[in-house]
Amino acid sequence: MLNLDIVVIVIILANVIISLKGLNDFSFFERYKFNIGGIRRGEQLRMLASGFLHVDMMHLFFNMFTLYFFAPVVLNSLGNIKFLAVYFGSLFVGNLFSLFFHKDEYHYSAVGASGAVSGIIFSAILFQPDMKLYLMLIPIPIPAYIFGIGYLLYSIYGMKSRTGNIGHDAHFGGAAGGYIVTLILAPYLFQQNLLMIGLLAIPIIILFVMQRLGKL
Repeated sequence: MLNLDIVVIVIILANVIISLKGLNDFSFFERYKFNIGGIRRGEQLRMLASGFLHVDMMHLFFNMFTLYFFAPVVLNSLGNIKFLAVYFGSLFVGNLFSLFFHKDEYHYSAVGASGAVSGIIFSAILFQPDMKLYLMLIPIPIPAYIFGIGYLLYSIYGMKSRTGNIGHDAHFGGAAGGYIVTLILAPYLFQQNLLMIGLLAIPIIILFVMQRLGKL
């Protein structure tokens, strides 16, 4: 068992309590989920609250399980306050991406902590780019920075093809948010891992170019 800080425990508990409330109260879920029409009407609280709602228990478990493993790396490197800045900064940027890419789809809705968790994953990768990750269906460990690049490239593919009922834009935005906020809070990383920082920036640049060219 990992020795989790109280900050992570509180975040996990908040996700569990609010998600359970949403799963058992349809009006609560509808009131606070990410919804383009609601946000454009001025219901800005959805930008935050939607990050604590989940569509089912498996969705909730997967996000919290992932947070459980990656959070200690970021906490040990940044401390509690900066960890929260990465978490909520990633959540906000992820939802901004969704708002930008779906701004004219008034019925578009989404929920989940995936944007925030993606940001924590990418923050952890910046601090430990060589840590080994094991993924289902792949029997060998993958260096974290390789996983990070592949994750973002897959998210771009998902955004373009709109495969599955997955908020790829929120995932990408959350990861980009975690990447940017971490580098702002820990600029010494430019001296320690400049090559990895550059490699992880490639998919972000690709997304920007594709968007400018109208390819998304």
